[in-house]
Amino acid sequence: MRRLEYTAIRRGRQIDSARADPNSSMFDPEMAATLHLRQGSLDDAIWLTFLATHFGKHARHGWERLRDVYSGLGRKTWTWEEVSANPASFRRWLARNANRIGGAFSNHRKYESLRDDSARGTAAVVESYVEWVGPQLSHQQLITRVIEGGNDPHSNFDRLYKSMRVTSFGRLGKFDFLAVVGRLELAPISPGSAYLKGATGPLKGARLLFGGRVNASIDAPQLQEWLTDLDALLHIGMQAMEDSLCNWQKSPRRFVHFRG
Repeated sequence: MRRLEYTAIRRGRQIDSARADPNSSMFDPEMAATLHLRQGSLDDAIWLTFLATHFGKHARHGWERLRDVYSGLGRKTWTWEEVSANPASFRRWLARNANRIGGAFSNHRKYESLRDDSARGTAAVVESYVEWVGPQLSHQQLITRVIEGGNDPHSNFDRLYKSMRVTSFGRLGKFDFLAVVGRLELAPISPGSAYLKGATGPLKGARLLFGGRVNASIDAPQLQEWLTDLDALLHIGMQAMEDSLCNWQKSPRRFVHFRG
């Protein structure tokens, strides 16, 4: 909840331009996305949010891997315009420089790879993402096309979630990415469900909460119904609910701050 409130407060403040510079130690992808949005570049705002989700913030290395790739190792920033116009060029660059890229993938993305020959490699992920956005290469047109004029943030989120067929972005990747897009107000979306089907940590947390043990025999639809009822009392939203259930089940008796 504090993280969500912090994002809301930060959106209303001035943002130093260095926050959007991947060559600066001040670089922060969420602040950069907000800055891009203020400057009228929705494409770069959502693109950077996607990259930040793909690499994640590592507990020790922070955003180093994202910075190295996004900045082209200090030589060429891989903006949405650059990458979407020629994904093959990005693939070639990544293949040549993979061994020079530092940092590491975060815990949520620990099975990803920079290797060009990997089915889950970053190049393959980026190429499938460009295909998902569509031939017009416009995130705004993607959003307009998928949500079909809907004005319910929960339904809009669900439509984008179900439409997102991007390599290595399963249930967790899609939820994390779209939740941040909504939190940064890059699109009128908000999760109305914890998307427990296919989940691990949040599903265990929900079963522990309602059934007393992480392997309680309660199916995902029933758990979601109870979570919806609970949120009607707590009013915290499914983004905080999903995150807190996942973290809590790891250490139910002692709070441990998850740092990625």
